[in-house]
Amino acid sequence: KQWYQRRVAITAGGLKECVKDVPDFPRPGILFKDIMPVFRNANLVHDTCNEMVQEIKKLNKGSVDAIVGIEARGFLLGPIMAQILGVPFVAVRKKGKLPRDCVSVKYEKEYGFDEFEMQMDSLKENENVVIVDDLLATGGTLDAAKQLCSKLNAKVIAHCVIFELEFLNGREKLKDTDVVSLVKY
Repeated sequence: KQWYQRRVAITAGGLKECVKDVPDFPRPGILFKDIMPVFRNANLVHDTCNEMVQEIKKLNKGSVDAIVGIEARGFLLGPIMAQILGVPFVAVRKKGKLPRDCVSVKYEKEYGFDEFEMQMDSLKENENVVIVDDLLATGGTLDAAKQLCSKLNAKVIAHCVIFELEFLNGREKLKDTDVVSLVKY
């Protein structure tokens, strides 16, 4: 019964209730969805990560060999998901933040350009990976992470986010990979 009540909290709006809208951030005309209040509720965070893992398993894409988390909020979700699955967590970071040899990719996001890196030895050839972030907007960030995984010859079997801004059509950029999102706006 306790699990059921927690599940209802996720699907019935528990996540949406925690999100705060911030107008004109980081620039005028952007309505930013601040998810940080979600992390004030430990049970909600745990149940959200568990729900995302269950949704990934439902895809029947085979075993997951690693969770790839995108800086920074993917770092809050990804390690929990990796622990649930018993697999390694791999970080995608902004350029210049990782030591040792890295692969990199430049990309366009919803309000500018950026560059991501991943350590050369972080994934093995043919590993099945799931890329985790908090939000799917235009798809640029998730696509950049997928490009990094491809450079290391890993196979991205899914993208997993808590929130999706459907009106920005980010799935179009990711159309050849499954996308799991728990809450759609």
